[in-house]
Amino acid sequence: MINLEYEKICNEILECDEKIRYVGVYDYGELHDKMKSGLKSHLSREETELSLSQAIYRWSTRKKTAGKIGNPIFALVKYEKIFRITVPTSGAGLILISTELDADVIKIIDKVVKIKNKYS
Repeated sequence: MINLEYEKICNEILECDEKIRYVGVYDYGELHDKMKSGLKSHLSREETELSLSQAIYRWSTRKKTAGKIGNPIFALVKYEKIFRITVPTSGAGLILISTELDADVIKIIDKVVKIKNKYS
């Protein structure tokens, strides 16, 4: 994927549901991200990158059991202030999404997977 595609993916995901706060696409060592207009991020850029490196490590451990239970499709974590959804890309990358707590996260995940597949 080229940079323009990352921008399109971020925009498309951000616009697919009003409850999405943040979208980041990490691929080939680079983070391309976008925050919903008018919102303040809960994390600094450095904290986001640290959180991302932790998410990448967790995905690598999830893949170890894929032969027995299947490939991971997404991960969902509920924090006190947000939901965070992580979806793997076709390579070694990840899509990170944060939403408001009152979001319909399963509906959002379905939309995100369709958008991701469109660009894979």
